[in-house]
Amino acid sequence: MPYLRKSFTRIAMKNYDTLSEAITGLKKRGYSHDFNLHPEWIECLPLKLVLGPSEFHVDEVHRFEGMTDPDDSAVLYAISSPTGAKGVIVDAYGAYSESLSRTMIEKLRIDSTTGH
Repeated sequence: MPYLRKSFTRIAMKNYDTLSEAITGLKKRGYSHDFNLHPEWIECLPLKLVLGPSEFHVDEVHRFEGMTDPDDSAVLYAISSPTGAKGVIVDAYGAYSESLSRTMIEKLRIDSTTGH
């Protein structure tokens, strides 16, 4: 299902019109790994890497809305870690929000005062 950009964060970053364009652009900028979201951590299976909320940084957040159905939405997170691993998380908009810990929910928000 194609996605269109709905809104953007306050951070100055590349403006992507579609989810696939954003993923391609971020991968070209070094966000080459795919992370999976869990209630208390994120992981990158190929790297055998598990990171808790204090062990990764959300560099960018891009929100997209489905072309035909506003409920068909996604959020794309650009993630970096002190290990040097950079990658993305694609989350169906709000799909995991009920299962995430409060710490993870706070970590995945952009701080309006710092931009991170």
